[in-house]
Amino acid sequence: MKVLVIGSGGREHALVWKLSQSRRVDKIYCCPGNAGIAELAECVDINPLDFDAILNLVKYEWIDLTIVGPEDPLAAGIATVFRKDGRKIFGPGADAARLEASKSFSKDFMRRYGLPTAEYKVFTSYVHAEDYVRLKGAPIVIKADGLAAGKGVIVAKTVQEATDALRLIMKDRAFGEAGDKVVVEDCIDGEEASFMAFTDGKTIVPMVSSQDHKRIFDKDLGPNTGGMGAYSPAPVLGPEMEKTVMETVMKPFLRGVQAEGMDFRGVIYAGLMIKDGEKPFVLEFNCRFGDPETQAVMRRLDSDFFEVVLATSEGKLSRVDVQWKQEASVCVVMASGGYPGSYQKGKIINGLDKAGKMKDVVVFHAGTGFSGENVVTAGGRVLGVTATGKDVKEAKAKAYEAVQKISFDGMQYRTDIADKAIKGTSCK
Repeated sequence: MKVLVIGSGGREHALVWKLSQSRRVDKIYCCPGNAGIAELAECVDINPLDFDAILNLVKYEWIDLTIVGPEDPLAAGIATVFRKDGRKIFGPGADAARLEASKSFSKDFMRRYGLPTAEYKVFTSYVHAEDYVRLKGAPIVIKADGLAAGKGVIVAKTVQEATDALRLIMKDRAFGEAGDKVVVEDCIDGEEASFMAFTDGKTIVPMVSSQDHKRIFDKDLGPNTGGMGAYSPAPVLGPEMEKTVMETVMKPFLRGVQAEGMDFRGVIYAGLMIKDGEKPFVLEFNCRFGDPETQAVMRRLDSDFFEVVLATSEGKLSRVDVQWKQEASVCVVMASGGYPGSYQKGKIINGLDKAGKMKDVVVFHAGTGFSGENVVTAGGRVLGVTATGKDVKEAKAKAYEAVQKISFDGMQYRTDIADKAIKGTSCK
């Protein structure tokens, strides 16, 4: 069987890496891919939003299944286009992808079907939003309605920070059209966790738990990023909490999808806040694999990944028994200097071979490319060094040992990934 993966980040490298282990997969394509993916797949330089070109590739190469990594093609309707053409694709249709593409649509969906989430109001007027913030006070959360690469959510600790966030989003247009509308919601204290599950619109199969680290600096300081590291399992999502999430979040979500006739065949990702260690609240929905959570989770998948995604795309997920390894995993993201702001590209990366030869370590490429024979930086998040161990502490030690073998000019990374799991403290 031939498989195409759409995307170019660490998440897509992890998906390609896992697909390459399937006996049923003969060849993997990736568009556009990166330097690491090129070792396992044929990379084709096609824009993920050029649906006609991608469809032509699928037809010309007789590709059997397409897997969509990033959110932009899903929001633009790639799964809907493919299915109308009779092509198998893993990813929700345009109607379902709105759950990620529009935070106001998502919050209204949660309200309609009784999912636990923070109180909120939606605004298209800066003046009205500012008045509401001054009335409510802080802390408060300001969200750009549309897609903003994981950076459109600002937790404001003061009213001034909140009004600054509104100005950044609605007046300065920091996120373009994504800021035409904002969601202002109550701030819930607790511990964040990522709950990802496979679903074909009829069945939901949870993945192992994971936890992301959004802030750029240690101790959760600095601006939000696309994610600076992740680990699995997340202690806050133990067996009892997983049952609670399935009952209060995932089952109502599925009822809503069915009631509204959404075509959802892919991954549902609930960003959760666990309040007082007991009650989960949905912060947001994503309609695809998380990044860097996927790097940690794929290291623990014991089943044939191709079988899982094929069954999901065909609406036959109930026929697959998804198994997971007991070991833990930790992913440490190495980023370009200046990220999440402006940064330079083209920096030569050294030490990849040494790190990659370590036992239980896989170096997933995110923003990498080639300059002659050298692998160079080509994005903000450059690598996701991911290790496994008998527990999170051992996996973390291996991951950071591998990180020490890699270098490039201006590199930055957090030194405290997974510390909260090891020390038992909360992640706010």
